[in-house]
Amino acid sequence: MRYLNEEGHKLVSGAVGEAELQTSGEIVTVLAKQSDGYSDIALLWSIALAFTVMSLFALFPLPFLDFYDRLAGGWEHDWTTGELASMTIALGLVTFLAAWAAQSWDTLRMLLVPGTVKTSRVHDRAVALFKVGAERRTHGRTGVLIYLSMDEHRAEIVADEPIAAIVSAEVWGEAMADMLAEIKQGRLAEGMAAGVRDVGVVLAEHFPRDADDQNELPDRLIEV
Repeated sequence: MRYLNEEGHKLVSGAVGEAELQTSGEIVTVLAKQSDGYSDIALLWSIALAFTVMSLFALFPLPFLDFYDRLAGGWEHDWTTGELASMTIALGLVTFLAAWAAQSWDTLRMLLVPGTVKTSRVHDRAVALFKVGAERRTHGRTGVLIYLSMDEHRAEIVADEPIAAIVSAEVWGEAMADMLAEIKQGRLAEGMAAGVRDVGVVLAEHFPRDADDQNELPDRLIEV
């Protein structure tokens, strides 16, 4: 799924090119649908719901058994210990499968993921992409990754060590705020371009462009 059309891609890529005219730093932009499948969280929810239903049945069996009897035609049934155990397991299994299937809907699954988990997974994904695509791949180790994960509604800015040693997290926070302000208004390309411009200003201050500087990383926006 592409979030931006050709015009949007050109806007972001153009902002990267213009920003790099003033700095030896290299800016890489990545736009992702989501940073993780969160199958472990879906599994935990499914297990928790299954055990909850099984526990409720163990504590209050009559409503469940009466409901089953009505489905079976209204005849009362003398339940044996084995049948009760089988019913408990069946309820747990059905609940687990229903919860797992329900979480195949992305919107519901993302709602059930705690915010702290989303933040952590987005950060980890951004760092992983940075290590593959930007870290130590420039002559002066001046690469910066701007990463936006749509389903989690989160963004990250990851920089090479020489940049991180000089530029504080608060400075990147200002760039993120400008970027997200546009994105929240539905202007995705404009938001990423704003983030690029802010990052470019910071890089130009600390890492001005050399006379023989060469473009070492792609300017184009990468969608994953």
